[in-house]
Amino acid sequence: MVRTKDPAVRTRLIERAGQMLRTREPITLRSLVAGTGVSTMAVYTYFGGMDGVWKALRQEGFTRLAARLATVATSADPVRDLAALGAAYLRNALDNPDLYRVMFDATFDLEDSEAADETLHCLVCAVERAKDAGRFRADIDPLELATQSWTIGHGLASLVATGPLPIQTLAHGVPLLTALFVSAGDDPDTCRQSVEHGWGRLPM
Repeated sequence: MVRTKDPAVRTRLIERAGQMLRTREPITLRSLVAGTGVSTMAVYTYFGGMDGVWKALRQEGFTRLAARLATVATSADPVRDLAALGAAYLRNALDNPDLYRVMFDATFDLEDSEAADETLHCLVCAVERAKDAGRFRADIDPLELATQSWTIGHGLASLVATGPLPIQTLAHGVPLLTALFVSAGDDPDTCRQSVEHGWGRLPM
């Protein structure tokens, strides 16, 4: 008789691993299951071993990021939306700094290799909307501009959420994104207002 896997056990182990990351505890097979009420065999049953746990943690990071980006409602101002997506990205990194580190550890594959692409796709769609609205020039490559926007957000997240700089550093996102979007053809004053509006949900 084949036993049905209980998704609650898998979730419990992922949450336990995340907690251990936060408290800087060494994650081993035995330490992972300690206090969870399951045996070490559960790690193999649900993840195929410790490598599978790290894959699942990476995936959880992107799953939480996708959920955070989904909270950004589409508005009539696509440039505001681009900045708001960047702010949501940073908010997710600030709320989940240890998962954020694991997300970009390419030592382990993702369970769903398209998860990271979906993050970029959200930005590409916003850039395309800005082009259609006449905010960006017609010759702008949406993928290239979206990648540049993500680079700014990722750099700030790495320096603040998992790095040495204070949270006030996030304020640099406004002039950085404004300069990027103005170089893509947006009006400087209108662009600044849009970016400030989208960026405004971040603590400084």
